[in-house]
Amino acid sequence: MFVSYKWLSEYVDLSGITPEELAEKITRSGIEVEGVEVLNEGLKGVKVGYVVEKEQHPDADKLNKCQVDLGDGEVVQIICGAKNVDKGQKVAVATVGAVLPGNFKIKKAKLRGEVSNGMICSLQELGIESKLVAKEYSEGIFVFPNDVEVGVDALEQLGLDDAILELGLTPNRSDALSMLGVAHEVAAILGREVKYPEIAYESISEKAEAAVTVHVEATDDNPLYVAKIIKNVTIAPSPLWMQTRLMAAGIRPHNNVVDITNFVLLEYGQPLHAFDYDRFGSKEILVRRAHEGEKIVTLDDQERTLSTNHLVITNGKEPVALAGVMGGANSEVQSDTKTVLLESALFHGQTIRTASKDHGLRSEASARYEKGVDPNRVHAAAERAAALIALYAGGEVLEGTVEVQSKSFEPAVVQTTVSKVNRLLGMNISGEEMKDILDRLQFGVVLDNDTLTVTVPTRRGDITIEEDLVEEIARLYGYDNIPTTLPIGQAYPGKLTDYQQKRRKVRRYLEGTGLYQAITYSLTSEEKAFKYALEQSELIKLALPMSEERSVLRLSLLPHLLDALKYNLARQIDQVALFEIGSVFLSQGTAKQPLEKERLAGAITGLWHSHLWQAEKKPVDFYVIKGIIEGLFDVLGLTTQIQFKQVKREGMHPGRTAEILLAGKFIGFIGQVHPTVQKEMDLTETYVFELSLVDLLNYNVEETQFEVIPRYPSITRDIALVVNKDTVAGDIEQAITEAGGKMLKEVVVFDLYEGDKLEEGKKSVAFSLRYFDPERTLTDEDVTKAHNKVLKAVEEKFGATLRG
Repeated sequence: MFVSYKWLSEYVDLSGITPEELAEKITRSGIEVEGVEVLNEGLKGVKVGYVVEKEQHPDADKLNKCQVDLGDGEVVQIICGAKNVDKGQKVAVATVGAVLPGNFKIKKAKLRGEVSNGMICSLQELGIESKLVAKEYSEGIFVFPNDVEVGVDALEQLGLDDAILELGLTPNRSDALSMLGVAHEVAAILGREVKYPEIAYESISEKAEAAVTVHVEATDDNPLYVAKIIKNVTIAPSPLWMQTRLMAAGIRPHNNVVDITNFVLLEYGQPLHAFDYDRFGSKEILVRRAHEGEKIVTLDDQERTLSTNHLVITNGKEPVALAGVMGGANSEVQSDTKTVLLESALFHGQTIRTASKDHGLRSEASARYEKGVDPNRVHAAAERAAALIALYAGGEVLEGTVEVQSKSFEPAVVQTTVSKVNRLLGMNISGEEMKDILDRLQFGVVLDNDTLTVTVPTRRGDITIEEDLVEEIARLYGYDNIPTTLPIGQAYPGKLTDYQQKRRKVRRYLEGTGLYQAITYSLTSEEKAFKYALEQSELIKLALPMSEERSVLRLSLLPHLLDALKYNLARQIDQVALFEIGSVFLSQGTAKQPLEKERLAGAITGLWHSHLWQAEKKPVDFYVIKGIIEGLFDVLGLTTQIQFKQVKREGMHPGRTAEILLAGKFIGFIGQVHPTVQKEMDLTETYVFELSLVDLLNYNVEETQFEVIPRYPSITRDIALVVNKDTVAGDIEQAITEAGGKMLKEVVVFDLYEGDKLEEGKKSVAFSLRYFDPERTLTDEDVTKAHNKVLKAVEEKFGATLRG
């Protein structure tokens, strides 16, 4: 809700308080003010000028040479390119030295050889959004009405000497969706009175009930309908002050009748609609549910198909409005309209919301009906609009109103006690102070000893139980006045669980290696859901998905990480390293909630490091990403329990992919994305991993054991073993470790050779073996004995021979 400070001051005395101070007070009382915009901030030097003469620029077809009177007899020459500029107009002129939005300073200039002393401005050039400018001025300069005085401040005439408070309303505070509602709130905060607008007009003797009848079939959807008739109206622009207030509230001006309905909507919070009586099609108004498949063309010239869930206003035969949402094009007020049928009604919020949602039509009216309007303002708003139409459109209001009311609207009565309020707030507020607060809100209050009996006005439909009264008292008494207390009892300080500590350790480690954390959607498409999944499951589908791309819950984190890589590469960010910790969702059957399991995934592409000065570049490869993962296992104390085994997986490179086993149990995989997939997604060479984080972090790791730094030297032996090409180096390493006994402390692969010096089908794998004993210095005999066991073991298991 956008609230004009100047407009608000007409209902509440705001003297002595600035817009910023008012915003602070409103925020502290429970309604957040999201911002205060001073409309003329930084602007100066804009006057109302009168175009005395206009002639074609001698050297430019699209420019005009204008003589403009700025008041006090000062006439200056201004070159203007607007198509609609003309002699006799009153226009906004930015004089030499003026400052416009964007700190644009106006200087004396020459345009095609002719001097220009300023600029004739459009509303957009003065900082007003294009969508809020009336259509006749959307392209070109703005022309003031003739009654505006020449030489006065144009910003003031346009209502730009104002501040706009943007209220962030919660759904329960629909009463603040109107200027009068905000006025009641501000008056309660400041302890001042609310001044309602005066409603006065003279009706003619002709009766409204002779011109129209009203019938309501859907009484639950429409418990109150009020109609008024205004004859002999003249459609013209609305007064400038009204246009500026509508624009400040985010509404584009149209004409006097439509603008008045919008003005009253903002003032009272009651939506209105004006029909062209002569185009209405009959003298009967029938409010009913739409027929299935019935059609209506709305004011936006869109044909809409209706259902029985929608409420319509009809002329007895066909719909003329989608009730509470938008009027029909067949009864629109136009430039030749002479008689107006004015509607003010109360519609059921859920019915209006259904129609608004079904047709994608969100209007100021529907927003208010959905949240609830004050039933006791329906009549008042109709009378206010009729008075303004009579005043500014020259209309003649027919005597009386035609209405149908099927329900009475009584104010709610809520009781509470002073002691309960103080107990809930932890305060000591007297009953008289509570009564004063509720009086300021203009609630009816009776204080009887300890009991408060409160009659709540219908404008505050959110007050229904005694806890609501407690909230009202607390917020206006001041949340800052609630005393600070400490909890009583034994304190148990919170801490992270072991799982949470390990997860945080994982995150910090991966960030330390240079990976950035990503957060992707849990929803994906059916096509992507099965890709790279560690466990297969039936898909869990959403009942009402936003789109096919977000229709099922994911089984893997990798598809969306690859999408993130693709997005970055397409924007010339060619070094991308991402990881994500998130959940996948496994089906447990239709009657059960899905099983949620936490996964860790990563995706890397591009250069891993680059030192251009040293002419060194290191692209990402399998061993880079494997090194990152091995470092993670080391941080978690799992290195000795991990095995990598070559494997083939769908979507992965067949020769550069390994599954990862923890104590023999499959927990994930690592490798390069298949070249075909890379090509389809426009990816460079990309390496990924995905692990079951739950299995990793829940694995029981033995406590760290510390050993004395060895005092005795170690002995290293290197061996190159010739084995069959299909023999896996990891299996050989495991066999060496098992055979080496306690003295063998480290086994490292350092070379692989395949070439013409070996027989066909063979390869040479070189290992470095380190032996030592913490208690003594090893002899060659000790090492040779252990080493021979190693050679015997690899010969028996793999037929390995030492390379000569």
